[in-house]
Amino acid sequence: MPLDAREHAKVVDHNLAKDLLTQLRDEETEQVAFRKGLVRLGRLCGYELIDSVMSTERTTVQTPLTETEGERVTGLDDVVIVNVLRAATPFVEGLLKAFPSARQGVISASRDEEAGRGDDGSFPIAVDYVKLPDVGPEDTVIVADPMLATGSTMSAVLEHLLDDGANPEKLFVLSAVSAPDGVDRLARECPEADVVTVAIDDHLDENGFIVPGLGDAGDRAFGTN
Repeated sequence: MPLDAREHAKVVDHNLAKDLLTQLRDEETEQVAFRKGLVRLGRLCGYELIDSVMSTERTTVQTPLTETEGERVTGLDDVVIVNVLRAATPFVEGLLKAFPSARQGVISASRDEEAGRGDDGSFPIAVDYVKLPDVGPEDTVIVADPMLATGSTMSAVLEHLLDDGANPEKLFVLSAVSAPDGVDRLARECPEADVVTVAIDDHLDENGFIVPGLGDAGDRAFGTN
């Protein structure tokens, strides 16, 4: 099923994705089930990206009985997945089921909750660690973070990625849930990135949390408070 195009974003319109997201939203879903749900959702999102944005080429193979034609997906060896630590770790684990040969990068970035939101609605962001592979013009880059709220963290991540000299053929920001604020911000600040999400939620509360959202994905996946 193709991605459902919305203003400034594409939504994974798949019944199983909706089911998984509902499980993740449920406060009764415990740590192990939550983490496994993120893994499964990451895999499904990876398959949807392959189906929607990657092309195929005709090829010939020899079966045990005869020679026949088939199709292979092109570009699977030219994928870079960037893990925004820590919440994206199980999400990326699922993505790697779809893209097993992907090169991986990690960026540790977090917002300063105590500082509060600025007048523009953003948070100060601390980037503590960056380790990225080389990105070429033929690559598809997927930056994964389960939550796209104000867009502050993702903007900082994309700035580091692009300042590092990356100029990929395709650039995707992949999330489980997004807020309109974050989607709109990335459209303004990084229009070359396509936002792909399973849901665009209603709004952000006064603390910058997505409503209805699914809580703090990192805490729920790793059992911390």
